[in-house]
Amino acid sequence: MRLRKKWWARPELEQSPIVVIDPKEYKGRWREAFGNDNDIYLELGCGRGGFIAARAEQERDKNFVGIDLKDEVLIYALEKVNSKELTNVRLIPMNISWVADIFGKNEISRIFINFCNPWPKLRHNKRRLTHGRFLELYKEFIKPETEIWFKTDDKGLFDDSIEYFKENGFDVIYVTYDLHNSGFDRNVVTEYEAKFTSMGMNTMFLLAKLKSR
Repeated sequence: MRLRKKWWARPELEQSPIVVIDPKEYKGRWREAFGNDNDIYLELGCGRGGFIAARAEQERDKNFVGIDLKDEVLIYALEKVNSKELTNVRLIPMNISWVADIFGKNEISRIFINFCNPWPKLRHNKRRLTHGRFLELYKEFIKPETEIWFKTDDKGLFDDSIEYFKENGFDVIYVTYDLHNSGFDRNVVTEYEAKFTSMGMNTMFLLAKLKSR
């Protein structure tokens, strides 16, 4: 579904102290942005913010950064974070392709990728957020043995992603094709996930860890 342009969204985002409009300024010093030395978790494609707001509320001893390109969805994430009065979240309106330009070495302790675009056509596969091209970018700023948590409802993407991780220096340490019946008890349900679970669709999940360097 095409989003209707919200012309008021960008000015509201720019006025918020938790939205970082020029994230390159913080490369290598994100701890200053949060004012503490807590681990920083990154969600790529945070959408309307249900996941990052819930996760940050549960884990107030962690810092969270959410990235999404669309102001029209990020404004809802901002509303959710503000409604919970969370101080451990920063939101960035940005194309994820530039993510390695905004974080320094060893700044990120975990990455969440939830229901990203599956880009099913072969010529578009390199746009997948789990593709080797992106995994190599993540290595530039994640800590040794960092975990990447990946969820999708697209089996083709999921099967390919297992191989992407294995081929690019990650151990795949947990895999399930039916997350909600797997017994895994650390899941936080996204808005998209709740909608399609109610329609009988399975959520697939894997946990991959970067091998020690």
